[in-house]
Amino acid sequence: MIVYFVRHASAGQSKVDAAKDDKRPLDKDGIRQAHDLGRALAALDVQVDAVISSPLKRATQTASLVANEMGFEVKLELADALHKEATWPKFQELLRAHADKDAVMVVGHNPTLSEFLSLLISGGASKTAVELRKGAAAKVEITGKRTATLSWCLTPKTLRAVYESGASKSTTKTARK
Repeated sequence: MIVYFVRHASAGQSKVDAAKDDKRPLDKDGIRQAHDLGRALAALDVQVDAVISSPLKRATQTASLVANEMGFEVKLELADALHKEATWPKFQELLRAHADKDAVMVVGHNPTLSEFLSLLISGGASKTAVELRKGAAAKVEITGKRTATLSWCLTPKTLRAVYESGASKSTTKTARK
């Protein structure tokens, strides 16, 4: 099974009121980050059988924008196991429930998402092996009960640099013609 971990994109400052914070949408940068990430995953020919998101607005927006850019047309699944206060055992249950799938994308929050990724690739030895930035994605291949390998991790800064260099190259090519 392949699991693509996606941390929600930028959503501005946290709100003190938890109920209001749960409804906090992506900001302008976050919308751009989600589109960039979705285009990059599409360019990498990432195919998933399910997109599973935390029910919080910024996560569902990220999941929807990324999935749309990838051409994923099945309804998003919402799971409390990806909530910002989720637990490792609940996340493990989520993975077991989708074990029949070849590839899934999970969209959530830190610190839990980075912890889950770290615990998965370290065989439970470390909660801090990887730190996902907002709008980042990581590919993990699970090949056995206790064997998971981090294949790659894309950060928003890397994606922005790629898109900006691509834009400048296409401008240069056009100018030369």
